[in-house]
Amino acid sequence: MDTFLLITGFLLTLAGIIGSLIPVLPGPPTSWVGLLLLYLTTIVPLDWWVLGISLGIAVIITILDYVIPAMGTKKSGGSRYGMWGTTLGLFIGLFFIPLPLGFLIGAFAGAFVGELLFDSKDSKRALKAAFGSFLGFLTSTFIKLVVSFSFMIFYIFKFWEYKDLFLAIYSK
Repeated sequence: MDTFLLITGFLLTLAGIIGSLIPVLPGPPTSWVGLLLLYLTTIVPLDWWVLGISLGIAVIITILDYVIPAMGTKKSGGSRYGMWGTTLGLFIGLFFIPLPLGFLIGAFAGAFVGELLFDSKDSKRALKAAFGSFLGFLTSTFIKLVVSFSFMIFYIFKFWEYKDLFLAIYSK
């Protein structure tokens, strides 16, 4: 069972990093579940403080993931159309443009098209709003990546701390 928890936990921390780039999967909460699985093994003792603080960070970052792009859009004079366009453009870019350009170009183009749908007469305002929405998206994505990578690094360090006990299971 420990092997299953260990492997699944590591895969979830990896999935959290991927989820930080793709909005379908919540990155930091997924990485946190990976940490939780590591602590649920019989080898690593439960540390409620670490789990509680890291859960709090994952929840706060998930909430900020919705707030930061909206702030970027609002500060640059954008609308909800730009925010929705960013998300739709991201998905379309992932499928039709090679990574990593796919989600960058797609998100920006989607925000611009969304803003043009909102106000087709003012392309200069639409471009400014699209840039703000895109900057908010990049900021949010960067923060999620940092947190998810931090959870994965913590996972690896914690595993390394108890590696001898894990390896002792397999030497029997």
